[in-house]
Amino acid sequence: MIPGGLTEAKPATPEIQKMVDEVKPQVEEQTNETYEKFEAVIYKTQVVAGVNYFVKVQVGDEKYVHLKIFKSLPGGNQHLELSDVQTDKCKDDELVGF
Repeated sequence: MIPGGLTEAKPATPEIQKMVDEVKPQVEEQTNETYEKFEAVIYKTQVVAGVNYFVKVQVGDEKYVHLKIFKSLPGGNQHLELSDVQTDKCKDDELVGF
């Protein structure tokens, strides 16, 4: 993995879904939406002073959001932080760094 570069897209894992579930209340607050469906589909990672996770999340039949979640380095006070949300995405929108 290249520091600062994005990995190839990978299918979401149970660990990624757990992270997405953890930030869901923050996403709903930022977007002013309530999502019944909130299913991680794919993700990419970027190593910084921790790891940025870029995750495509299905929130409806043809509706998706892209999340940027920062996870601090292991050790100290490791926590997740919702860095950004992109709404109005569709299945074919590429997951890119933002």
